[in-house]
Amino acid sequence: MLKKNIYIGLIGLAFIFITLSADFTTGSDGGIQFGWFSLVPPVVSIVLAFVTKNVIISLFLGIFAGAFVLHSVDGNVLTALVQSFLSIVEYALTSLADRYNAGIILQVLVIGGLIALMTKMGGTRAVANALASKAKGPVSAQVISWILGLFLFFDDYANALIVGPVMRPVTDEKKISREKLSFIVDATAAPVAGIALISTWVGYEVGLIQDGYEAIGQSVNAYSIFIETIPYRFYNILMLLFVVCTALFLKEFGPMLKAERRARKYDPTNIEDINPNPSSSELDEMEPIEGVKLSIWNAIIPIGTLIVAALVGFYFNGYNTIMAGEDTTLIQTMQNSPFSFAGIQEAFGASDASVVLFQAALLASLVAMAMGVKQKAFTWGEAVDTWINGMKSLIITGAILLLAWSLSASITDLGTADFLVSLLSDSLPAFLLPSIIFILGSIISFATGTSYGTMGILMPLAIPLAAGISGDPEFIVISAGAVLTGAIFGDHCSPISDTTILSSMGAGVDHLAHVQTQMPYAIAVGIISVIFGFLPAGLGLPIWIVLPVSMVVTAAFLYFFGKSIDEPESELD
Repeated sequence: MLKKNIYIGLIGLAFIFITLSADFTTGSDGGIQFGWFSLVPPVVSIVLAFVTKNVIISLFLGIFAGAFVLHSVDGNVLTALVQSFLSIVEYALTSLADRYNAGIILQVLVIGGLIALMTKMGGTRAVANALASKAKGPVSAQVISWILGLFLFFDDYANALIVGPVMRPVTDEKKISREKLSFIVDATAAPVAGIALISTWVGYEVGLIQDGYEAIGQSVNAYSIFIETIPYRFYNILMLLFVVCTALFLKEFGPMLKAERRARKYDPTNIEDINPNPSSSELDEMEPIEGVKLSIWNAIIPIGTLIVAALVGFYFNGYNTIMAGEDTTLIQTMQNSPFSFAGIQEAFGASDASVVLFQAALLASLVAMAMGVKQKAFTWGEAVDTWINGMKSLIITGAILLLAWSLSASITDLGTADFLVSLLSDSLPAFLLPSIIFILGSIISFATGTSYGTMGILMPLAIPLAAGISGDPEFIVISAGAVLTGAIFGDHCSPISDTTILSSMGAGVDHLAHVQTQMPYAIAVGIISVIFGFLPAGLGLPIWIVLPVSMVVTAAFLYFFGKSIDEPESELD
């Protein structure tokens, strides 16, 4: 450990020396061009995360390193160090002051409190028992987790924070590793929300498509174009298939294979055996009140309240936003047919998901408290104490999210995404464009930890570029799909992505363990998406051939290259 700290210290000193001696150029807009140094924050955070095994320290040092690069222009090391520390504080305050970010922090904490209330009332235990009766073994337990992820299609955050805690007791009992559960949760969060016809993602994606087509002088129905991109969202579709195949074949590879083999040997009654490196233990330690009657309704009603309130909230929040806006076409749509499919889709897209989910979780918590008090599971005072105790389990999640957002702000100030675009978007043959866009989107979203930001950067470039290279409308659609799915792929791999963080916390597993086990799977599916998806699609092969072939290859890859977990036959479904 001492030797490792010495190495890190020496590398830090070398970094300071190299940064201070760097000669940064000035761009045409008068701004400083940091070039390769713009990659410092994500590289430092990601490398240190794997070296130190501590996400908080790694993110903090990544932000500090990025701020040091920004302030090193003056050449004074002492001033740069002081300003870097002050910048971390400023980034954190600015990130928390953002209405959307604050809403996410609040919804995360409140959902943690809601889960604690349901646990104390015996609701989660009852659901686990009910699901356990349906889940006869590891196959069905994983498939049920996957189905629940599909059911919560409307928002990736809600998915990550609900499916993990609900399914955790079931997968623990069936000796499925927490790492595998977090992978299933993560693989059915953004990949599902990104292609759902109605979700909190749709409005943003449709808006980017609309702007891209306007840039080339074309007036289109952006939502129709969005639907046309779905068959070309190879990574989303193939990842969903991949999850099912790992469950049905009971085959894994890489670090996940080790985690699953370890899980098959552990004692399901020993939490330390199940989760040797827990991120938080408050929810694991919570048990139903002694003597309380276990009822699935103590979980179904609060979660149902959360889902219904969220769906209603998405609509009315978006409706009010549209009616207060200046888009006369949308206002006309909402006035003439407010509950049509188009009206609902537009309202969902315009809603503030973070605020709505916070409101819905708060309402669901009040419902759970009232139910518990009525059943004499606890008093109002005990209900509040339990609720706050549940929040404690996700405070670490809030801290990581806050640091991840601060890192993103540092990355933006350094122009990391712009540098990557200029570095990787050279001239290329037409058929390679969708693949290059997918890879570029993957790199940017991995480095920045945000799929939304990556989509916003690339879509205005991809559609005009595709239109300039080829006048084929289908080619433009393929390129737009490559932006949307490439951003999700990189985000899925990134240890600094908010959905990756929430998935590990929801499943109750060490964050880096989740990243290490999931990354080989994401990379494998990403490679298949390029070789058997975007390359043949770019060459003009029909999608009705490309998509089925890529799905067969995905299943075959796991079947032939995955290794059996080697369970006794009697324990299989």
